[in-house]
Formats: sequence, C-alpha cells, structure tokens
Amino acid sequence: MWLRRTKSRVPIHNAPSPKFACSSFKDIHILLSDDESRGDALDSPRNPSICHRKRSLFRTLSQPPFRQNEAAPPGEPDREIRIPGAEKSIVVYFTSLRVVRSTFEDCKAVRLILRAFRVPIDERDLSMDSRFTDELQRILGLSEKAKLTLPKVFIGGRYIGGAEEVQRLHESGELKKYVEGLPAADFGTCETCGGYRYILCVECSGSHKCYTEKAGFRSCTSCNENGLVECPSCSCAPL
Repeated sequence: MWLRRTKSRVPIHNAPSPKFACSSFKDIHILLSDDESRGDALDSPRNPSICHRKRSLFRTLSQPPFRQNEAAPPGEPDREIRIPGAEKSIVVYFTSLRVVRSTFEDCKAVRLILRAFRVPIDERDLSMDSRFTDELQRILGLSEKAKLTLPKVFIGGRYIGGAEEVQRLHESGELKKYVEGLPAADFGTCETCGGYRYILCVECSGSHKCYTEKAGFRSCTSCNENGLVECPSCSCAPL
C-alpha cells in the first residue's frame, strides 16, 4: 500500500544569491555597460585583442634571417661590412681547436658546405695565427674584450654571418645565389703543407726564438707566435 505524499511544513530558506546577482534591472544595465567598456579596452591600441596579438606573433616568427643593411641581433654589427679585395672569393674565419666542441663542429660544418661549391675559399684559422683574431675584430668593429663567436663567413667580400645563417641559406637554396659569379677552384691537397696552409719557420725551426751571441735569445720576427709561416704554395691573402 502506497503512503500518501504530504507536503512538508518545514520552512525552506532561500539559498544565498551569488555575488553577481542583481536585485533590479538597473543593476543589469550597469553590468552590461561594464562588459562593453572592458571589451573596448581590450580592442584599444594599448591592450590589443587576442587575434591581434596572434597576428603580431606570427609576423615576428616569420621574419627572414639577418641580412645585410638590416638591424642586427645583439652581438652582431648593425652595418654592412665588406673585406676589400675579397670580391672573388669566400673568406672564412674559423678555429681548428677542439676545446669547445660546439664551435669546432660549427666551423667544420660550414667549411664542408662551402667547399661543395668548388669556389675559392680563404680559410683563416684563428688558432694558428692570432693576427687573424685582431683582423676580424677590426673588420667587425669589435673591441678586444668583446666576445667573438666562430665561424664568420664573407662571400664576395660581404659579411654573411655565422653557422646558423650559412646553414639556413644552404637549406633554403639561397646560398647558391651568393656564390654565383665566383670563379671555380680546385681543392687538391697542397704537397708542401699537406692542406694545413702553414709550415715551420726555417729561421727558428718552429721555436719562435732566435739566438745570437750579441743579443742572446730574442723572438723570431719571421713567424707567428706558434713558430709557423704561411705556406708559400697556398698562402692566404696578406694581412
């Protein structure tokens, strides 16, 4: 037998209204006006909308790599840089030391990429001759205490950039346009220096010290600090 449902006599208290509830239509109009003002603020130039921010981010990410006559990233020169007399070759400043592995790998990769074009390449190893360091800092307009990253590549006398710029241009196919017009070159190994482009100084036998009875020991003026001289068969351009 079913029990008859009876109406409860226990008073039910109304639940508290949320903070955003309005007691009159006047308050609703105030809230709507506030939303419109906030929407206008988001679309204002000082507070761009989400779509506007996304468009700005997309334009930033789609910027082309650093080129000549453009604003340079931090640590790079902001002017067009050229090496006089190197219009028909590629000049690469690099290091053959393996002290910093990432730098050594970048230098090696860039040299392999550029050698594939079979054009004249003037490779200047900073670890073999410190004069190349002074020369590069002078060309880039950097101070002696400024941090110098390697490699640095000049094509046709114009400064191109480092490893990232060369690899990006190579992957996009634009690097080929930079080397067009350069004469062809043969990359046979030099029989005199074995491809190292330096030989021992004959004056001091590579010690960078010379002895005379009158003056005693003195620094050799015919070689660099490593006791090396440029190979006469495949020497680099004079400093």
